[in-house]
Amino acid sequence: MVHEEAVELTLASLRAYWGRHSHVAVAWSGGKDSTATLTLLIHLIDSGELPQPERLFVFYADTRQELPPLQQAADKIIQKLRERNWIEAQVVRAPIDKRFMVYILGRGVPPPNNNTLRWCTRQIKVDPMSAALEAAISSLPGSALMITGVREGESAVRDGRIAMSCSKDGAECGQGWYQQELPNAKGIRGRLATLAPILHWRVCTVWDWLQVYAPRPEFGAWPTRILADAYGGDDAQEINARTGCVGCPLASRDVALEAVIALPQWAHLAPLLELKPIYRWMREPAQRLRKSGVERLKDGSIAKNPQRMGPLTLEARAKALEQILDIQRRAQVDLINAEEEARIRELIAARTFPDKWSGDEPRADTWLDSVYPDGSVQPLLLRDWVGS
Repeated sequence: MVHEEAVELTLASLRAYWGRHSHVAVAWSGGKDSTATLTLLIHLIDSGELPQPERLFVFYADTRQELPPLQQAADKIIQKLRERNWIEAQVVRAPIDKRFMVYILGRGVPPPNNNTLRWCTRQIKVDPMSAALEAAISSLPGSALMITGVREGESAVRDGRIAMSCSKDGAECGQGWYQQELPNAKGIRGRLATLAPILHWRVCTVWDWLQVYAPRPEFGAWPTRILADAYGGDDAQEINARTGCVGCPLASRDVALEAVIALPQWAHLAPLLELKPIYRWMREPAQRLRKSGVERLKDGSIAKNPQRMGPLTLEARAKALEQILDIQRRAQVDLINAEEEARIRELIAARTFPDKWSGDEPRADTWLDSVYPDGSVQPLLLRDWVGS
């Protein structure tokens, strides 16, 4: 599919649903797909292809952990958005105690992992975005259409969710991906639908728009070429890296960061490669606490995972904080700002731990007795320790 055909299908999708709702909003992550969607949408409005809404809400999800090229591009785009009095651009962040670094270093929750504790995406992106949208829309009459940059082909898991949703909850998948019922929008249920108008775009179409068309004055003169740096510069289309937080603990390899620091203008970011080893170190038993003895639930039954590993020790948090502050100083970035650093130190000084943990539990590398299914406690056997 060539660029012109892709845009025509996107325009048809937007026209099909544009008039069904009183308000329009854009969920914008700052990545290539949502940025292409946002800038194309505004071009179509500016050029008269779509009616200009009374107000267009743009919600930028700032996780505070974005790759610097993405953050730099987002800042410049927000400036241009605010030049239009009919666009309300909001920067959405999690409450300070739930931000990525504060939650780990201040509260002691271990870095997320794919197996047992993937808490980050919902907490620092999805929930803040839902709360901001609800706050903006709840006081307005009528329904709202949320535009997203979801595309097929980005991940097999996402493609599976799209396919499953196309037959339920009022979803329509002929022109874009349209959903009428959204489980996260509890406060405005029945008043919010989403549309993914570039669902059919391939990655080459996205890069055509961001690198060739969007920067031209006739298409809006958007500062989108810098986005390519976050995906590999001139080789962005071939590398096709997926971006997330800097040093994402969930990724086996940070392809996007490696591609960025290979470019001369971003070589100073090389210290950020030291983040992933710190996150791995924090998940080790020596840096965490462990439940000891029998842990009973409210109904008196024994917990299924006795002697489970839990939060980070205060010492590990303090050490990791200093290491990360040193990394960001050398990389000239702002992963932990002054407000967040002060809050982390305050929480550590107050001996803050997650619920049901006091901080008096033994370290997770301590030799403990073994708890058996009948609740009896016996000396830990070597095979039990190795198996854990």
